[in-house]
Amino acid sequence: MQRFANPNKFMAFSATLMPWLVGATVLLFLAGLYVSFFVAPPDYQQGETVRIMFVHVPSAWLAMMCYGVIALSSFVLLVWRHPLADVSAKAAAPIGAAFTLLALVTGSLWGRPMWGAYWVWDARLTSVLILFFLYIGLIALRRAVDDEALAARLTAILALVGTVILPIIKFSVEWWHTLHQPSSVLKIGGPAVHSSILWPLLVMAVAFICLFLTLHLAAMRNEILRRKIAATRIMRVERAAAHQAQPAE
Repeated sequence: MQRFANPNKFMAFSATLMPWLVGATVLLFLAGLYVSFFVAPPDYQQGETVRIMFVHVPSAWLAMMCYGVIALSSFVLLVWRHPLADVSAKAAAPIGAAFTLLALVTGSLWGRPMWGAYWVWDARLTSVLILFFLYIGLIALRRAVDDEALAARLTAILALVGTVILPIIKFSVEWWHTLHQPSSVLKIGGPAVHSSILWPLLVMAVAFICLFLTLHLAAMRNEILRRKIAATRIMRVERAAAHQAQPAE
């Protein structure tokens, strides 16, 4: 990864990769939405409402994956001072918050016909809500601190401390009695979902991953450009101040 430590090399690499990612994302979403809503059969218990799963489950997976990216980037920043680690962490936070919010909203829509309520203080739902607040906290902390280097260190520490929520979300349905169904795809012994439902779900999951990669690269590129512009403005201000400070002949 040291090859891409130079922002200019990263910008060149990401510029080449972006069109392919965008194309793959569009194609996967077209295929995923088609098989999810027109090919996959309704569930024998849940009927057509099971189709919410094809958006809800990938959103929930990406909510956790995005936080994992932030935590890994934060660790790299604190240990190795990689110049793009903070850019990665900062770029991923709003995207992760959006995926988490989408998971909460679609989960509520799915819960209404299944549980009779849009929201219950279930262990899984509550822990995902805490994850959403963690994302908001990371974004707010960064904006509250003017010193960019200090903000990077503080948000990195908070992100690493917050990783405790990830195993809680994953195992909440096993540690506590909850209304939320247990894991049926990523489980020991293989998926418990029928193949007619499983493969459209996996296509949508890959589409969501490509969407995250596309948004993350775009956000990182924007952040690098923002920092370059800010550095240029500071340099010009310093030059102007130095010029004014020179004694007149």
